[in-house]
Amino acid sequence: MEFSLLYSSLSLVIFLVAFKLFLQIRSSNHKNHPPSPRALPILGHLHLLNKEPLHRTLHALSEKYGSVFSLRFRSRNVIVVSSPSAAEECLNKNDIVFANRPRLIMGKYIGYNTTTLASSSYGDHWRNLHRISAVEIFSSSRLNMFLGIRREEIKILLEKLYGVSSFNLE
Repeated sequence: MEFSLLYSSLSLVIFLVAFKLFLQIRSSNHKNHPPSPRALPILGHLHLLNKEPLHRTLHALSEKYGSVFSLRFRSRNVIVVSSPSAAEECLNKNDIVFANRPRLIMGKYIGYNTTTLASSSYGDHWRNLHRISAVEIFSSSRLNMFLGIRREEIKILLEKLYGVSSFNLE
């Protein structure tokens, strides 16, 4: 009897200490974040996105929490900026901070250790990739060079879509 009482009181003390530490860590992580609606423990704010179209949901949240608010999608924090003046301030003063991309596991395995243009962070490597793609791939002379190939591929795509569509009368 004494052993079970001691065990239950010890487990209660451990639970209370762990809960207090959890609350301290949680409050310290969100000190500088903008206001946010209440989130579910694991999903975050994903439950808000399936009710209406996304733009209406974000508009309703911006009316309730202001033009800058934060959302959490699973483990990722997202800052939503809905006013033009706040967006201009973010993109003019902190453009390098917002140009960086988060390090994801997908970028490590699919993006060749985040060395592709889509997954690399802003820096010398990204600027070099951007310059090469702008000059060698997306320049008007290169686009005109492959115009015939693009037309042929679009024609093949449209023929396949027409073949599988329900409007095919043949």
